[in-house]
Amino acid sequence: MRNLRIAIKGGGEMATGIAIRLFMANLRSIVMLETPRPLSIRRSVLFSEAVIEGDMEVEGIKAVLIQDLKELPYLWEQKQIGVIIDPGWRAIAALKPDVVIDAIMAKRNLGTSTAEARFVVGVGPGFSAPEDVHAVIESNRGHNLGRAIYKGSAEQYTGIPGSIMGFGIERVLRSPRAGIIRHMCRLGDNVQKGDIVLYVNETPVAAEIDGVLRGLIREMNVRENEKIADIDPRGMREYCNTVADKARAIGGGVLEAVMERYNS
Repeated sequence: MRNLRIAIKGGGEMATGIAIRLFMANLRSIVMLETPRPLSIRRSVLFSEAVIEGDMEVEGIKAVLIQDLKELPYLWEQKQIGVIIDPGWRAIAALKPDVVIDAIMAKRNLGTSTAEARFVVGVGPGFSAPEDVHAVIESNRGHNLGRAIYKGSAEQYTGIPGSIMGFGIERVLRSPRAGIIRHMCRLGDNVQKGDIVLYVNETPVAAEIDGVLRGLIREMNVRENEKIADIDPRGMREYCNTVADKARAIGGGVLEAVMERYNS
C-alpha cells in the first residue's frame, strides 16, 4: 500500500494539508498538478510555491518542481513530493495513478471523474459520490469538517470565511478592483486595523482587524474581488509556518478514505 501512486490536483492550502497527511502516513509517491500562476495566499505553507521558487519545504517535507514525470522515481526515493505544471491534468493519463484527489477548491467540478483512477476523491462542493468521484470530503467548517462521504455531496459553499476569535469576513482582504498588487507589509508582520497592507494599482487596501498577516498574495496582476490577504487575529506569528486546522482535518478525511479503500 505504501507504493500507491497519488496525483493531487492543486497545490494550495487544502492540497498541501492533504499531501502532508498522506506523506506522514508513509504514502509518499505523490505528485501535485498545478497551474503556471498559482494564486497562493498563505505562501509560507503551500507546496504550490515550488512553481515559483523551484522547491518548497513545509513542516519538514520538501516538494520539488519537475519538468517531466520521469523525474518522479528519483524524487520519491529521496522522500520528496513532485510538483508539475499541468493545468490540463495530462500527467494523469501518463502516470496512471492509483489515487486522484481533486483539491482545487473550485466549488464546482472542472472535469474530475471516476475514470481517472481506481480511487478518486473530490474535496468540497461540486462533487457527488459515487457519480463523479468515489468519495467526497466535507470542506465546510463545522460538525462534519473532514468527513468522508461515499453517497452524496458536501455542503454548499457559503462564501463566508471560517470564524477565528469571532472574525470571519473581516479577516480576509479582497481586491477592490482588477490591477497590480504592490506590498506595504510582509508575511508574518503584525498589523493593526487601518494599516495599509497593500495597494492594487493606486487603491490602498487596509487591515480591518488587528492581527498577524499570515496570508499575502505575490505582487502580480489580480482580478476584482480576488482573495489577496489573510489576517489571523490570534496574533501568533508561528502559525504562519504550519498548515491550518481546516487543511489538516480535510487531509485526515482523505487519508481515511484512501485507507478504507486500500487497507480492507
